[in-house]
Amino acid sequence: MSLGQPNPNNSEDPNFEQQLAEVEQSLLQLKERYTQIQQDRERQSELLHQQEQLKKQSRLQRDHTFKTQLKQIQEQLESIELNLESSLFSWGSLKEPFWQAVRFTGAGIVVGWILKSLVG
Repeated sequence: MSLGQPNPNNSEDPNFEQQLAEVEQSLLQLKERYTQIQQDRERQSELLHQQEQLKKQSRLQRDHTFKTQLKQIQEQLESIELNLESSLFSWGSLKEPFWQAVRFTGAGIVVGWILKSLVG
């Protein structure tokens, strides 16, 4: 059997298939998130334009409906900004670096104690 050909009796194949499925799922989630971010940015741009138009109109006319519309637009913009900010950080993206830091910090402490006991 050559090195480049898969071994049908290899016990790692199910593990590889599981990892591949996880990568595919992650890719789908990333695509969905990217689409959502694009839609949110477009909506944000539309709302900002609407907001500017209403501000111009409200300067000319003192009407309560303009203020209500401006308030609604501002609330929608805040919601969109939260959605866009949440695209930067998530527990899933921080989970692995967090546990690596915990593991290596713990290992560093143990090595430090060993070295201290050998020296001292």
